[in-house]
Amino acid sequence: MQMTWRAPDELMERVRRVAEREGRSMNEYVTRVLDAATNPDYAEGDMARLRERLARAGVLAAPGAPRVRPDPEAIAAAAAEAARGTPLSDLIAEGRGPR
Repeated sequence: MQMTWRAPDELMERVRRVAEREGRSMNEYVTRVLDAATNPDYAEGDMARLRERLARAGVLAAPGAPRVRPDPEAIAAAAAEAARGTPLSDLIAEGRGPR
């Protein structure tokens, strides 16, 4: 059986890259992902378990580099420093604003 669906180019490119990295065709990769998402043998009753099921099926994409959140104290210090500047409205009133 065949199926056609519309997907954003970005999604299709991500699927293509992951399938290639896994050494699978896009068709095989998508088939395995859909099977893992719907096969009752993998189900544990909770959608939060989808990642685990995808991993067990061998189709979970590796995460990218972890993102480091900025230090809250550094953000607060930067906000305080920025608040000490001259308001843009004052600069414009003085004729020194953006042109």
